[in-house]
Amino acid sequence: MAEEKQPKETNPHLRGMKEGKRAGHKKQEADRPKDPRRALCIFITIFLLLAGLAVLIVWSIYRPHKPRFTVVGAAVNDLNTSSPPYISTSMQFTIVTRNPNRRVSIMYDKLTAYVSYRNQAITPPMVLPPFYHEKKSTVVMYPVLVGEGVPVSVEVSDGLVMDEAHGVVGLRVVLLGRLRWKGGAIKTGRYGVYVKCDILVGLKKGFVGQVPLLGSPQCQVDI
Repeated sequence: MAEEKQPKETNPHLRGMKEGKRAGHKKQEADRPKDPRRALCIFITIFLLLAGLAVLIVWSIYRPHKPRFTVVGAAVNDLNTSSPPYISTSMQFTIVTRNPNRRVSIMYDKLTAYVSYRNQAITPPMVLPPFYHEKKSTVVMYPVLVGEGVPVSVEVSDGLVMDEAHGVVGLRVVLLGRLRWKGGAIKTGRYGVYVKCDILVGLKKGFVGQVPLLGSPQCQVDI
């Protein structure tokens, strides 16, 4: 059976009405307000991309380098053991820190220091005052670190007696704290800083005063 063909609309008036309805529907869709959530998501995405690009550009320009620390002097006022194994300590160190950055200064918001011997602390942490480190500048610190009757292991106590008998004692000065970088008007968030200074001092049992540094390489700095 042959299919019946639908007659084409020959009335120009009816055809114009249908086309007008279609145009009206398209106009209503165009006039319909857009979803504000979609617009907000697009705005946030563009803002984050621009902010990230700005941070990357600033960081590439300034590129802060880690500060440098070196122990250049040490004085021992007390370093003795007693039974049961305790260590009493009183020492002063001269620590030089250098900011190598030409465009970035450093703000130390918090800094503590202690001394360890054979990986065991022999003084409690001492809080150092916060300070501002200018660009391409050097700061000298003179922390006095004291520990009265700090409990230690037998191995540490015996090791100190042996090292003093040989006249060479290995110590570690540790600095812990928080710092911020400042470049122009831009300040970063706080970063943890860990400074480890391994030194060798010439020390015999009972000696008090300035001791020679037999080895004091640049400290290891982790940020």
